[in-house]
Amino acid sequence: MPNTALNPVAGTPRRPRPDADELAAWRGFLRAHARVTRALERELVAEQQLSLAAYDVLVQLAEAPRRELRMTDLADAVLLSRSGVTRLVDRLERVGLVARCRSSADGRGVVAALTPAGLERLRAAAVTHLDGVVRHFVDRLDADQLGELRTITSSLSD
Repeated sequence: MPNTALNPVAGTPRRPRPDADELAAWRGFLRAHARVTRALERELVAEQQLSLAAYDVLVQLAEAPRRELRMTDLADAVLLSRSGVTRLVDRLERVGLVARCRSSADGRGVVAALTPAGLERLRAAAVTHLDGVVRHFVDRLDADQLGELRTITSSLSD
């Protein structure tokens, strides 16, 4: 008898558990992500003394309006918990790459703001990071595979 239980979120019939091929695809995705991010992390730490998470914080701030973000928005952007981003911003603030200040938009909230030193550090680290992205990711796929992956990841992130 097929599994006819309802999906509690969507109210639709539950799909059967993933089959072997679906699980292999899932596990392959996880392994590939872990391999690439470990390689990028290793290179950033060795060459720039900067973790991948710290690099991501600097990127998010550099791309934000006025180069600042509320801590909750920063946590969402880098996929860290509030406490995780707070600890990371504390470390970046101690070395002068980020500053905490009142929001220039409304003066009420506290934001993390990229400092000029942080922007310079990001520019230097971007060379290492982007070279790694090419070496560990882009060069391993052809143009059709990159296009297909872009479509797939877009579907997964909607």
